[in-house]
Amino acid sequence: MEETNSRMFPKPSVSKTASNVAAENNKENQNQDQTVTSTCAKAQQVASGAQKTRPAATEEKKKWTLDDFDIGKALGKGKFGNVYLAREKSSKFIIALKVLYKSAIKEFENQLQVQREVEIQSHLRHPNILRLYGYFHDDTRVYIILEYAPKGSVYNFLMSQPQKRFTEDVCARYIRQIADALKYCHVRNIIHRDLKPENLLLGSNGEIKIADFGWSVHTPSSRRTTICGTLDYLPPEMVNGNSHDEKVDLWSLGVLCFEFLCGKPPFEATSYTDTYRRISKGYFNFPSHIPKGAQDLIRALMKVNPDERLRLESVLKHPWILSFR
Repeated sequence: MEETNSRMFPKPSVSKTASNVAAENNKENQNQDQTVTSTCAKAQQVASGAQKTRPAATEEKKKWTLDDFDIGKALGKGKFGNVYLAREKSSKFIIALKVLYKSAIKEFENQLQVQREVEIQSHLRHPNILRLYGYFHDDTRVYIILEYAPKGSVYNFLMSQPQKRFTEDVCARYIRQIADALKYCHVRNIIHRDLKPENLLLGSNGEIKIADFGWSVHTPSSRRTTICGTLDYLPPEMVNGNSHDEKVDLWSLGVLCFEFLCGKPPFEATSYTDTYRRISKGYFNFPSHIPKGAQDLIRALMKVNPDERLRLESVLKHPWILSFR
């Protein structure tokens, strides 16, 4: 449990924010979206049954409502809603409350993404994966109860560095933690498919927390054909319209390592067309300051042929990674 004081949750601030949330509710379309509601109900059952450790010691099938939480400051804003710092009232447990508007989910046809995020992330238990504690909804909104990562996003931390890049030791530690979390996912036939600094958070001890499983998929036996994720991190097989499997995450891990050390992704170009072309051919150059060991790891992960990419077990044993243990 994590206790807080009155400075983090001053009563006027909580009341004001809660009122703002209620006001936003009144502005939304009051007609209930049946498709989204069905998705919510199904995912809530999965999330409820999976929880062994909850924000409060309550009955096994606790039905959460907004009244169970004190709402604090906004932590971030997105296309479908906002994320707030919140505190479960009975236990004083601090969480991040992700609030999504059903009207926006319906408008962008993202019902499946929300369902996947809850169904997959609620089952994951790894120190470098953000916990999903629970899930509930009302007529206009969907609420996802998430672990609070107090040090924010890796992207913001990266941009705050003097040269907008990490030192070798920090990069190696992050890549090792991400690789270990991906290994955990892949053993369970889960592909993340949207690894990028914005989807990586930092816990209280500065450890990586992989978040945002909206594009993830559980695929025990089949290859996928959906193009998803963020352009700079798309692997050649997606760009070229071919099917893909868990090896897309290996490519993204290589792109992450490059960006951590350079401050920008390897295929950045003046146009989307040029970026696509560079990705499809695997064309990129290393700045002179990138150490040879890191170059070797990045090249091994960013092979155009997915079957030639370095496996996660080998990433964890790579000499450059081990040199910073």
